[in-house]
Amino acid sequence: MRPDDWQLTNDVDDFLARAGDFLRSRPALHNTPLTDIEKLRIRSAAEHDAEVPTFGQLESEGEVRAIFYLTPRGRLGLTPLSAEQTDTLTAHLASLGHSPSNVIADHDTASAFAESWQRHTGATPVPFWRTHLYRLGTLTPPQPRPEGQGRITDGKDREQVVRWCREFCVEVGEQPSIDLIDAGSWDDSRFGDRHFTFWETPDGTPVAMAAATSIVGGMIRVDPVYTPAHLRGRGYAGAVTVAASRAALTAGATDVVLFTDPANPTSNALYQRIGYVHVADFAGYKFSGAPEAG
Repeated sequence: MRPDDWQLTNDVDDFLARAGDFLRSRPALHNTPLTDIEKLRIRSAAEHDAEVPTFGQLESEGEVRAIFYLTPRGRLGLTPLSAEQTDTLTAHLASLGHSPSNVIADHDTASAFAESWQRHTGATPVPFWRTHLYRLGTLTPPQPRPEGQGRITDGKDREQVVRWCREFCVEVGEQPSIDLIDAGSWDDSRFGDRHFTFWETPDGTPVAMAAATSIVGGMIRVDPVYTPAHLRGRGYAGAVTVAASRAALTAGATDVVLFTDPANPTSNALYQRIGYVHVADFAGYKFSGAPEAG
């Protein structure tokens, strides 16, 4: 495979015209590129003088086989690649002077890129993210169902939503999002464009929260799901996830997905009980000397 099999552009609309069908062909597996690139498209339209991302698609026999995107903050996203494709892309990016601060992809692709980037540049990869990807099959409400009901949030819930998102970030060590929230840059955080659902007790008290992305390519991702520590173990997480998942289906999603922490057997078992099916494993690596990226 030659480096010039990769077609690069800084024009998101041109990129989507060429690669959009490929991304939409597997919306569950491609859920992160779909949402990230849509954010970049919206930002590009609103901020004409903003730094521009780099996009690339791998073409063979007139068809797109894979894509990458590199954000202005240095985040590199990849769809699945073979070891040879990964090494060719790594060499190509290095020769063009690109320097990603981190990479996120399916486990095999991310690991292959991290090893190849170290060979080509000397940068040391440090794993920072490992996750299971699940796709909703048949939605199955948990039994017994806790008392209360789900409710889509509105403007009056913003303070609660922001507070719980920050608490979630503290628990998982998501410092870049904490910094944005603390700086008052909620809209620039990864939560700024999410749609939130609360689970409320019969007296209207919120006890759990689930967020969801906007629909893109027929896909909605539920992320994050959060229950304050003192309220856990009562079935609220399952109930609010079902409510958010049902809202996604009502909105027209053909694929509803979520990520889980492999080290948390409780959440993995819960999502499988309510109808989510394991699809793939994903990983992320930071590179030494590079700033954190979003």
